[in-house]
Amino acid sequence: MEYKIKGYQPESLFRFFEDISAIPRNSGNEKALSDFLVTFAKERNLEAYQDNAYNVVIKKRASSGAEAKPAVMLQGHLDMVCEKKAGVVHDFDKDGIKLIVENGILRADGTTLGGDNGAAAALMMAILDDDSLKHPPIECVFTTEEEVGLNGAVTLDKSLLKARTMINLDSEEEGVATVSCAGGMRYTLTRKAVKETACGSVITISFSGLLGGHSGTDIDKERYNANKLMGRLLYRISQNKQALLVSFSGGTKDNAIPRECVASICFKETEAAQEAAKTTEKMCREFSEEIVSAEPDFKYEITVCESGNISVFSEKDTKALINALCLAPNGIRRRNPKQGYFVVTSLNLGIISAENENMKLVFAPRSSVASLQQETKDTLKLLADTFGFDTEISGQYPGWAFKDDSPIREVFCKTYKELFNNELKIEAIHAGLECGLFSDAIPGLDAIAVGPTIKGCHTPDEYLPLDSFERFYVLLTKVLEQLAQ
Repeated sequence: MEYKIKGYQPESLFRFFEDISAIPRNSGNEKALSDFLVTFAKERNLEAYQDNAYNVVIKKRASSGAEAKPAVMLQGHLDMVCEKKAGVVHDFDKDGIKLIVENGILRADGTTLGGDNGAAAALMMAILDDDSLKHPPIECVFTTEEEVGLNGAVTLDKSLLKARTMINLDSEEEGVATVSCAGGMRYTLTRKAVKETACGSVITISFSGLLGGHSGTDIDKERYNANKLMGRLLYRISQNKQALLVSFSGGTKDNAIPRECVASICFKETEAAQEAAKTTEKMCREFSEEIVSAEPDFKYEITVCESGNISVFSEKDTKALINALCLAPNGIRRRNPKQGYFVVTSLNLGIISAENENMKLVFAPRSSVASLQQETKDTLKLLADTFGFDTEISGQYPGWAFKDDSPIREVFCKTYKELFNNELKIEAIHAGLECGLFSDAIPGLDAIAVGPTIKGCHTPDEYLPLDSFERFYVLLTKVLEQLAQ
């Protein structure tokens, strides 16, 4: 394999990241990378455990003189959010990520990079591979299906772990340590719909170019949701007309703010179609003006064509989906004014699909307060009942509460100050981390989440500054050295 990242140390860290990037690892498809890690461990005579969910635990004995020190867990996930720009040909089930190195920045060619959380896997591999490092006993935990509900961390047998100190490597800002996070879930509304045949004029509208982003860490940036934007338009053009939905497709991940959306709607009467097309054009221009400050690259496309017999949703189903979409809650629901207006509760309408005889809306609710999360669940249940949808909750995971006393936090703060002559910023985040699951299962666990800078997570604009990756490795290994003393 010809490696592209050069000039950064340790060389092994960056080579391991490239090795990982060459292996497809969308959520539910982590077996190949999991097997790769088991082979990696066996080649180095390291103890390795692999379960049926393809989680992997690799243990390394302490360096000389640190055998009596308490074990430390390093943890990250193997899967990545798989998003690509419109028109990019890439099969995430089969193709590795095509890396581009430019001006010290690592990114992918039109797809998500997978720095979230490939960086963690590479960091752990580099530490496991280097016998010159000073460290206590290490337990490296590689989990699966984190991006679709922390599923691997849920099923992992925690009794395998002796560590009561956890360093999660799924934070994405150098110089910042996360010490608390929100809990979350996936909330799905489904409706079995009726299809019929119609003919007339079909208007197809597509939105693209929105920024999107992570539904937790980027929700406070007030980025536009392509699904909600489309809902506004469809409601307007379908009023008091014989408008029947042909199809709707928006978003691919519940935890990614939708960047793109496409919908087709049929009008039986020519006059109604012409009026709707004019309204559509007018509204799209208004959207462009309305959102330009936040979404400068927003694009829309409108096509109108005459159709013979075409499969459409019934009037009842069409109204049910459009009305539910318009009234669906989305975005920030509660902030904490006493903590800098930190986001406490939110939800993201990440996926809408209407095809064949099935309609589906998928939300990602988050909250660090259980009662507020319950309020969101009640709101979505009421929405579903009002418009005839069934509900399903999956992938629930707990929040992670702040601890006043945290020895690992103190070590990181002290070491960061010594290395970089600056203060390590401590924060809580609105995204979900696996720390909550491990803290629930392991009494007294002292955890922290850290990592190098990764920008644009969950979007094809994701990138990783290579010098940040390099510096973070120095910090992490220095912390392990401190824990070995």
